[in-house]
Amino acid sequence: MARRTPDDRFEQLIDTATQVFIEQGYRRTQMADIADAMGVAKGTLYLAVESKEALFDLACRWADAPRPLPRPDVLPVPTPPAGATLAYVGERLAREAAVPLLAAAVARTRVRDAGAELAAIVGEIYDVLARNRRGLKLIDRSARDMPELAALWFEGARGGFVALLGRYLEARLRRGHFRPVPDLAAATRLVLELIVFWAVHRHWDAHPDPIEESTAKATVIRFVMGALVEEKRS
Repeated sequence: MARRTPDDRFEQLIDTATQVFIEQGYRRTQMADIADAMGVAKGTLYLAVESKEALFDLACRWADAPRPLPRPDVLPVPTPPAGATLAYVGERLAREAAVPLLAAAVARTRVRDAGAELAAIVGEIYDVLARNRRGLKLIDRSARDMPELAALWFEGARGGFVALLGRYLEARLRRGHFRPVPDLAAATRLVLELIVFWAVHRHWDAHPDPIEESTAKATVIRFVMGALVEEKRS
């Protein structure tokens, strides 16, 4: 007979597991750690998932999904086939990390208002990262323990994103739309890391500042604009 969890237990399990994986990394996290964080016996977790691998797979799939989460019809959720989690993460990164405004700007040779274009691109990047912050934080932290995930994330998704942003900045710098910078690679990473911190990492700060998301986004856009775009004088 299929087992059922209490009303919100499955969602609580995903949220708690995601947080513990982020705090400790995949390798150090044990099922007992997640059970302790939930305040339940370790055996209770095995009523919902077959293994730590199954729980990590669920965290990758549901970390940023709208709440409430649908509960599986049959429990415990089985361990995924080898490579299934990695394949899903790759598909999700390709789907969720799309930045059409940035891609279009890279393909465009002429621009009427480089400042407005830059503001829109920074806002787009911020929104993509904020919308997927828990999953991205989970992947970034766990990649240290998983060589294949590290290659997918650091060399593939993140590396490709940095390269695309760098191509955009280089094109606008070459045409004189932006202020000169000492080093393109450093400027690219500085812009990206500023956005990443405020859209993602600040939410795991031990003593976070109580700043609204819209205010953080607007401030990041203003700082990037101030650094790269000459202010127009009337």
